[in-house]
Amino acid sequence: MNGFFYFYQMINTSFLEKIAAVVIQDYSDKLAETTIILPNKRAKVFLIEALKKETQKTILSPNIISIEDFVQDVASIRSIDAIELLFEFYEVYLSITEKQNQQSFELFANWAKTLLQDFNEIDRYLLDPSYVLSYLKDIEDIKKWGIEVENKTKLLENYIDFWKLLPLYYESLYSHLLNKAIGYQGLIYREAVNNLNHFSNTISNHNFIFAGFNALNAAEERIVQHLLALDQARIYWDVDQTFLNDPFHDAGLFVRRFKQNWKHYKSHPFEWIVDDFSQTKNIQVIGTPKTIGQAKLAGSIIEDLITANPAASLDKVAVVLGEENLLIPILYALPSSVGALNITMGYSGKNNPSQILVAKFFKMHTNALSRAGGSYVFYYKDVLDILTHPLVEPYADSDHLVKIIKENNYTFITLNKILELNPNPSKLFSLLFQKWENGSIAVLENISAILLLIKENFSNDNEEEKIAKTFVYAVFKVINKLINYYSQHKHIDNIDTLHAIYKQIIDVAEVSFEGEPLRGLQLMGVLESRVLDFETVIVTSMNEGKFPAGKSQNSFIPYDVKKELGLPTFKEKDAIYTYHFYHLLQRAKNIYLIYNTENDGLDAGERSRFITQLEVEKQSKHNLTFDIYNPVLPDTAYQPMVVPKSEAVLERLKEIGAAGFSPSALTSYIRNPIDFYFQKILRIREVEEVEENIALNTLGTIIHETLKALYDPFVDKFISETDIKNCFNLLDDEVLKQFKLVYKEGEIKKGRNLLAFEVAKRNVSNFLKMELDSIKNGDAVKIIALEKTFERELNHPNLPFPVLIKGNVDRIELRNGRIRIIDYKTGKVEKANVVLKSWNGLTQELKNDKIIQVLAYAFMFENEAGDIPMEVGIISFKNLKSGFLPFSFKEDKELNLTVTNEILKNYLEEIVLLLKEILDVTIPFEEKIS
Repeated sequence: MNGFFYFYQMINTSFLEKIAAVVIQDYSDKLAETTIILPNKRAKVFLIEALKKETQKTILSPNIISIEDFVQDVASIRSIDAIELLFEFYEVYLSITEKQNQQSFELFANWAKTLLQDFNEIDRYLLDPSYVLSYLKDIEDIKKWGIEVENKTKLLENYIDFWKLLPLYYESLYSHLLNKAIGYQGLIYREAVNNLNHFSNTISNHNFIFAGFNALNAAEERIVQHLLALDQARIYWDVDQTFLNDPFHDAGLFVRRFKQNWKHYKSHPFEWIVDDFSQTKNIQVIGTPKTIGQAKLAGSIIEDLITANPAASLDKVAVVLGEENLLIPILYALPSSVGALNITMGYSGKNNPSQILVAKFFKMHTNALSRAGGSYVFYYKDVLDILTHPLVEPYADSDHLVKIIKENNYTFITLNKILELNPNPSKLFSLLFQKWENGSIAVLENISAILLLIKENFSNDNEEEKIAKTFVYAVFKVINKLINYYSQHKHIDNIDTLHAIYKQIIDVAEVSFEGEPLRGLQLMGVLESRVLDFETVIVTSMNEGKFPAGKSQNSFIPYDVKKELGLPTFKEKDAIYTYHFYHLLQRAKNIYLIYNTENDGLDAGERSRFITQLEVEKQSKHNLTFDIYNPVLPDTAYQPMVVPKSEAVLERLKEIGAAGFSPSALTSYIRNPIDFYFQKILRIREVEEVEENIALNTLGTIIHETLKALYDPFVDKFISETDIKNCFNLLDDEVLKQFKLVYKEGEIKKGRNLLAFEVAKRNVSNFLKMELDSIKNGDAVKIIALEKTFERELNHPNLPFPVLIKGNVDRIELRNGRIRIIDYKTGKVEKANVVLKSWNGLTQELKNDKIIQVLAYAFMFENEAGDIPMEVGIISFKNLKSGFLPFSFKEDKELNLTVTNEILKNYLEEIVLLLKEILDVTIPFEEKIS
């Protein structure tokens, strides 16, 4: 046997090929009576392939199973998942707990999950449960030792009672599950050990081969040693002498213990110790920023491998993900030349688009149920989240409803209102908005029906829709599983509990990938790499806390107690990770270890201790290099957009010229020509959104409209003190009316909107006070126009065609014999914003936008004004104490407030320059980057 082993060691054969050779050599005449037990199901395909290569003739394959399946066979008990176990445990809990002390399922689940993990460990390590659990009670008693009896509160007594009840919980659950012939992993292991003699007697002519193990729990050790002692089994380890002979190396921690403690090795050789790790290896340690950087780097490494050897197969190359969430970024980063690809990990149920829809669905209905009041009220974001989801939007026929909600600012909307606004609902729509009032099973059946309806919309011929269907099916299975649980456990009927359980169980809804495991690049998680050997290995997320995973103590059993009882602690869990890591490296020739260099943020962390260990314990034949990889940054972060003027653009400019350029269109060009292009040439409007909180422009509209409504009766009249006093009386009602007109169905009676409502009232009130004071001080004010549109054609030899200037003026009045044109601004405007020192470059700077606007009104009204002197300016509601801010031209020290012909002439010369630029075919629209 030893000669055989050294022969294989020399040619550096993979572990599974060595196992195949042993099977063909020693068991070829009894393959039907041979079972090979591996740490996981994944390696089975590779072992069968190795057996095929090892033999020339047709043979029956031996039975190849995972250790968990084997132990289930020994125990003859069906394994149940964590959620089913929780339901069963709750049944037991209710049966042994007094009615007044019983907790809801939700509260129970919080501590039961941890307790079940401890029960599992106690059983897997074959400890006496009553001893361990009473030990925990004693520890808690000692902690409370100093408290006098009279000082013990009810809460404290309940706490101590809980620890006293643990042995009863354990025994009751154990016997309850055993009666049903179901169990969690630990129970199955304990029963398998109890059933060992019976099992070995019934299979006396059968042979077992255990291959590729590292860490075994006490139950597994007992089973393996029992079969070894009866000479019904052989076990083959895969351990390198570098780790085995180093008493401090964690990769050999478990195997050293087994080699030293097992009776079997007093009289049998220990198989196999190899010397592969110390052979020649190229190890590159590469740091790169962020998770996405690691994915990009892994992709470029694979691209380099393909470029270096285009004919080579990638089936000896493995990408091992330290974090599952790297899967999708890696898939996007792989070069298209990869070809065949085998993914040995599921796509997380949490990211499944169907799951996201169901999660939003739960959110919408649970929020509606939790709101006080008799009516079923939805929050608009929840409704829009559902109706605009890609799995719903194309099939629900609800575009009209979405539009109504956005246009009318519905923040909260009742179910009745939704049904009223969508009078002919599709079947899918009706299911989505069915009331949740008949308990959990009805809710689950409703979700199940929705998923079936969505599935019917997909085609089998379209690849993308096939994938979508797979995602829907994964969630559908989970929902049906829940229906099954709930129909057996009817008393756990609470929607919040159902939501909590759904959030826990959805992790199970993994979608598996289909691939050819023996061909192409291998993409896998750490645990899937067990027993397999690759020539090139790329490992991501080599950061502390990710690889290894770091300390986590999710248990009621303290660390020192675990250590004393021989239960695994984080030290053992780290040793398992260490073995997996070093086994990946054991026979590999080219190794790339990628880690995140960022030490802040969500996925941050220092580089893994394994990297440091490789550095400190460097083997003489290892070529170890360290690199930091930073992505190449372009010289210019962003290229401004440039749009040349086509014939179609010029046609549109002529249309605008004929219809009218507004002052705001001109200032939008000054601000950014690309904005002008989008808004005026392409006519792209902002998307209508629900205004949950009143936007500033909406508030401005309300103030403008309120003032118009209050002053409308005074057009063509001189205003008296009485008129203004009457306005104060009408103020509240008018603001409310305008709010409802502008903000439609939006909520205005609470929160920030109530504050905005008060701000609008205050602004209008302050304006009226200012007006009243001016009239008391003798001002004669006659209103000429309110919110009126004016226009005037601008003819100039430098323009290719006449251009209409058109705009909406807020207020024109005759005050003390002078025409005053006023523009209201809800933002803050200072006096300096309307004072001009030089005409040169007026249209080049955005700070002059207010001046450009008010002088445009003067130009439009010039003919109507005739010989009456005219002034233009702004009233700023955030600067009302400054009153009317008139435009003024400051030449030397003299301020000129009147808009003279000279001023208008100079103004028009500048506007013509601007219009000439806008209409010039040779000048493109060029984006300004602020």
